[in-house]
Amino acid sequence: MTLEERQRRIEEHLLKVEFSSLDELSELVDASVSTVRRDVSLMESRGLVCRTHGGARLANPKSDEYTFSTRDTRCLAQKEAIGRACAGLIPANQTVIVDAGTTCYHVAVQLEAKSPHIITNSLPVANHFSASSRMEVVVTGGVIYPKLGVLVGPLAVEAFTKLRADVAILSCGGVTEEGISNSHGLLIEIQRAMINAARRVILCVDSSKFGRQSISKLCELDVLDAVVTDPAAPESFLHLLRERNVHVTIANGEAVEGMPALDTLLPPEADAPLPEPSQRSYFEEMPVHQL
Repeated sequence: MTLEERQRRIEEHLLKVEFSSLDELSELVDASVSTVRRDVSLMESRGLVCRTHGGARLANPKSDEYTFSTRDTRCLAQKEAIGRACAGLIPANQTVIVDAGTTCYHVAVQLEAKSPHIITNSLPVANHFSASSRMEVVVTGGVIYPKLGVLVGPLAVEAFTKLRADVAILSCGGVTEEGISNSHGLLIEIQRAMINAARRVILCVDSSKFGRQSISKLCELDVLDAVVTDPAAPESFLHLLRERNVHVTIANGEAVEGMPALDTLLPPEADAPLPEPSQRSYFEEMPVHQL
């Protein structure tokens, strides 16, 4: 592939996703990371892209289709109801990872009365609690993905490998029989780190996500502990989830019964070891809140 072809492919890809890691671009154009880094530098000199730590982003986005504020207005009533229902599943004083989706944002807002410890890579979530005297919020490092208001990249992923939580609240781009998928490889990488850091995983999705296949696969259905959705969700998918032992909650305005208690913190996975004590984060040194 010639230099011009690689740069065209890179630009076309960034027009779709806006931000990408060098590793992802390297796979896209079948070239080494060092070659892609040089390509990106040349593209930056022409004003097409901006280099970031470990990646590149589009210099002049063409559309606001995926901006947080635009996406948050879609299915707003359903998202607010899902937020209330999901918050009802979670006991007080939990350590909760909150994903960067708009539905997850509404869960976070509803959790405030339960005084959780929040860990997030979502700037809207962090901003919502910035003036709160009741909340303790840990925000990951990383590169700002402007349209979504989310921190991505190696620093964000690393943060979640060093933390442990009672529950992770995730969203996604699609749910099919084959599993859960999302729109961007960078988001997938972080969400997998979130899953590994949490004892339980709750997926919050409105009914429009069922039957939709997004770009990158996140996980199998049975990785989930619970799914919270609205009453329009297809019964066939809800039945499939229940067959996989996934707890299904329909956000219909009724009171939600909390999930059963977990008495002890599960040991970390073998492939995700805790760091040495001197490197552990503040939250890892805190006593675990029992349910």
